[in-house]
This record gives sequence, C-alpha cells and structure tokens, in this order.
Amino acid sequence: MRRRVVLDALWREPSRLLRLVCWSVAEALPSLTGGYAVARAVDDGFAAGRPGVGMAWLGVLAAAWAVAAVSARQVLLLIAGIVEPFRDDLLRRVVTGALRAGRGGDSAAVARMNHQVELARDSFGAIITVVRSFVFTLVSVAVGLSTLAPAVVPLVLPPVALGLGLFLVSLPSLARRQREFIVADECTAAAVAAMASGLRDVTACGAEERVAAEVGQAVTRQAASARALARVTATRTLSLAVGAWLPVVLLLAGAPWLVRQGITGGVILGTLTYVMQSLAPALGGLVQGLGVSGVRLAVTLERILHVPGPPALHGDTEPDTEPDTEPDTEPDGARLVLRGVRFAYGAAGRKAPEPVIDGLDLDVPEGDHLAVVGPSGIGKSTLAALVAGLLTPDEGEVLVGGVPAARVRPAARALIPQEAYVFPGTLAENLTYLAPGATPERVDEAVAAFGLTDLARRCAGGPLDPAELSAGERQLVALARTYLSPARLVVLDESTCHLDPVAEARAEAAFAARGGTLVVVAHRISSALRAKRVLVMDGTRVRLGSHEEMVAASPLYADLVGHWTGHWAGRSEELCSEGLSAGAVAEDADVSPGRRPEPAALGGDLNRLDA
Repeated sequence: MRRRVVLDALWREPSRLLRLVCWSVAEALPSLTGGYAVARAVDDGFAAGRPGVGMAWLGVLAAAWAVAAVSARQVLLLIAGIVEPFRDDLLRRVVTGALRAGRGGDSAAVARMNHQVELARDSFGAIITVVRSFVFTLVSVAVGLSTLAPAVVPLVLPPVALGLGLFLVSLPSLARRQREFIVADECTAAAVAAMASGLRDVTACGAEERVAAEVGQAVTRQAASARALARVTATRTLSLAVGAWLPVVLLLAGAPWLVRQGITGGVILGTLTYVMQSLAPALGGLVQGLGVSGVRLAVTLERILHVPGPPALHGDTEPDTEPDTEPDTEPDGARLVLRGVRFAYGAAGRKAPEPVIDGLDLDVPEGDHLAVVGPSGIGKSTLAALVAGLLTPDEGEVLVGGVPAARVRPAARALIPQEAYVFPGTLAENLTYLAPGATPERVDEAVAAFGLTDLARRCAGGPLDPAELSAGERQLVALARTYLSPARLVVLDESTCHLDPVAEARAEAAFAARGGTLVVVAHRISSALRAKRVLVMDGTRVRLGSHEEMVAASPLYADLVGHWTGHWAGRSEELCSEGLSAGAVAEDADVSPGRRPEPAALGGDLNRLDA
C-alpha cells in the first residue's frame, strides 16, 4: 500500500519526472568534471609552469557550477510539483477517514492531520532530493574516475558500496524504532488531551496524582522510545565512515604505489576532489535522508493509511479497524435513493439513542428539485449530510447514481452549508476552484446569475478579503462556485440563509435551470413553492409530494405556508411584498391560500417516499 502510494505520486506526471531527470543531469556536471578539471589544471597547468592553462581548466569547473546552480532551481520547482499533490492526497485520506470513522475527540486523527501529514510531505521531498542526488553523483563520479585513472576505481567504489550496504542493512531496525516512537507520540497526545478535557472532574475527585502518574507513564514511554531510536541511528556514523572516509584513507595510504604505477600528483588530487567534494557529501545526504526521512516516511505512511472504520454505536460489535482503501467511484447519473435508512447520534457502549431518521425510503430521480421542510432540529441537516456521504447510516443505504454516497467521487456531488467558505484570492480564483477549466464566458454567466456583478466591479480583479465580505456575499460566492463545478447532485443546506428573498429565489432558479439533481433544505417556505416536490419532516410523519398535495395532507406544512403567506392568495406580483420575488412563481399560476386544512392521514407506509 505504501509503495503504491509513493509510486503513484512519482508517476502522476511522467513528463515532469522526465524533466527532473534532464535537469538532474545538468546539476551533476560538477561531479562529472570536478576531479578531471582539477587534475588537468595541476598537471597541465600549474605544475607545468603554465598558469593560464590551469586557470582555464578551473574556469571550466566554474562554468559547470554555474550550470548546476541554474539546474538546482529547476530541480527544486519540479520536486515541489511532485510533493505538494502527494501531501494533498494524504490530507484528503486522513480527513475522509476521520469523518467516516465518526469518532469525537479523536486526538490521533488530529496528530495525523497537523503533524504526520507534514512529516510525510517533508520526508518524501527529502527522499527524492537525496536519492536523486546520490544516484546522479555516483554515476558521474564513476564515469569521471574511469576517464581520469581507472587504477584508482578499486580504491574508491568498493568502500562506498560497503558503507551503503551497512546502512541499508540497518534500515529495518531504524524503521521499527521510528514506528515505536511515533506510536508513543500519539499515545502521549491522547493522554494529554484526555487529561485536559477532564481537568474539572480530576480536581473535583482529587485525582490529580493518579492522572499525573498516568500521563507521566505515557511521557516516560515516549522518552524511552526516543532514546532507543537515537541509539540505532548511531549506525549511520559507521556507514558514513566506511563509505565516505575510508576511500580517502586508502588513497593517501596508497599514494606511493599509485605514483609507481605512473599516477601523477594531479590525478591523485583530482581523485580526492571526486571523493571529498562530490561522493562524500552525496553519500552523507543519502544516509541522513534515508536514515531520517525514509524511515519517517515509511512509518508515517503506515499510520496515515491505516484509517479505522466507524465505531460500534451500542457496544454490540467491535469497530472495524481495517484500512478503508476502496477508491471513489464515478456515479451513473445523479439519481438519489435512500432505502431503509436509520441514523442516530450516540457513543459506543451507551444506551441506544432515539434515531433522528428511522426507516426512511426516498427516491429522487435525476433532474428533480426537492425541498426539505421541517422545524429546526428535526434532522434536515442530518439528511443532507447522509446524502452528501459525510455521515454513514446505521441501517439501510444511501445511493447516488447507484453508488454508496460515501464512495461517490467528490467532484460528482456538492454540499453547501450555512457558513460559506471564501479564501483569500481573486473572485475568479474562488469561483473556478472546483472548475479550473471554466471559460471566462462561463464565469461571467455565473457572476450574472448570482448577482455578483457589483462585487466583481468592486474587486476589479484584485484579491478578496473574506473578512470584508458580508455573510450574504460569501454565500453567493460559494453558490456560484458550486454552480460552475461538475457536480450533478447539489445539496443546499440552508445555504441561502443570509440572502434576501429575491437573491435566494434567483440562486435556486439558477441551480434549477443548471440541470442535475437539486436538494434544498429550506430556510424559507418560499423554497418549497419553487421546488417540484416537497419532503416534510415533522418527527412523527415524513411526507412527500407537490406543494398542493402537502398543503392538503400535512398540517405542519399548511401551518408553515399559512404563517408565510399571511392567509391570502394571489399572483406572484402580490407575494413580492412578503418576500417572494416576481418570476419565482409562474406568471399565471395561482398560489394556494395559507389556511390549515383538516388533518389528513395517508394510507400505507408513511415512510415510503418513492415518487
């Protein structure tokens, strides 16, 4: 699993990897030419009494370093282009796993998001850097030594291979110790978080000493793990001594023999340049990088990719602790189906709580416009979260295009909550965040559809300051952003609560004309009049039908409509004074009077809501 994640990140853009190889070759020019240029500068220049020749060869080396400096900049940019998407993927996995697990106060998940993902990102970048540098340096030095004097190769490359082998043999032990240290770190974080959340209870019960002892044990275990890790990492010193400095000793000790073989002083000095200026730093970087970053990456990836499943709600079964590795799936359309859905909030081991949603069946065809109506706290937002895949039902299933909601590809559905998110950046960047390929014409269409023309003129292409926008403007930006997205299922969870009725009607009309399936958790009852169908949730009965059917069948809905319309009927122009915009109701349509009908009962299964 870890290997696949790393390889996927590397091969995400093969063209970027190819450019990285090309720039790495250019960056390795000093390693290829350094020793040879020094040898020629000494033998053919300074030692021969021709300082001009010597300076010319040193000029060649300086030019190689200039090329390497430019190449190093390009290399860093290319590595960043590989590492940053890798970090985003890991963070998405951690957040998705934490949401699916449904555990409150999961400090281990917080540690993964705040600390371990960044560790993995930094470690991955460091590994690419040091491994790439060592490989290209080793090849360059081997070619340079073979060109300069093949007789010195046995004095240099075998010790390097031996030192590298010693280090690689020690890596499993390093990984084990690093894993133990990270687990101890998570345990310490969990112990401290639990203590901090219960300080009042600890003080009230006089349990300060006992709690301090428990937290102290976790800290002690973490310290012991850190010391054990430090002892194992000492093997890196031995590996570096053998691979980087033993060749220097062999060259100096064998200098008389090399001279008898016809090797000049310039060649010996050039060989030392290859070893000390190129090979030793590259090997040191590899040992340091893999010894710290490599082990850290392996362990943190193991922790990050091991995403536990949701806990048992009532203590009847053990939580699923297998990693959640199923990929997101593209749904077949945007039809929404709920079958026997039951959901309750509650912690494992406690008495089974009353369900918020119980035995709900619902079929919303693709292209439908459904308004969800009900009193506050009845479960409308819970239903929206289930549809969006943020919550998993205790029983039954929620399908979007035939795919379980939790498995739907994120880009295929969108949920807009009450509090809209706008990030610092231009208006265009905010609007195209979910649709980077949107054309300027399409963006202008969204700006006009959601009444953002004044905001666009005010910004004049400059960055937005979210703090300076009103709550309504932030909602309009979020709505327009989703309008431009490829999502075919859109859920508006009171996401127009800060808009005036005219702006709300305009936004809902834009989404209705956009196509796809639209589910609106109504903030105003006027949203129900604009919808094709209305779902009424009142805690004891759940009803589905058109506006007219619900006025006749649901006392709660009729009551809500009655309060809103003021007990009079009329045309759309007359309702503008009560908050419904002209055009929100058909020109010749009659509006049902807001009077409460006699209670009516529906036959059959009241929870069966198939259209």
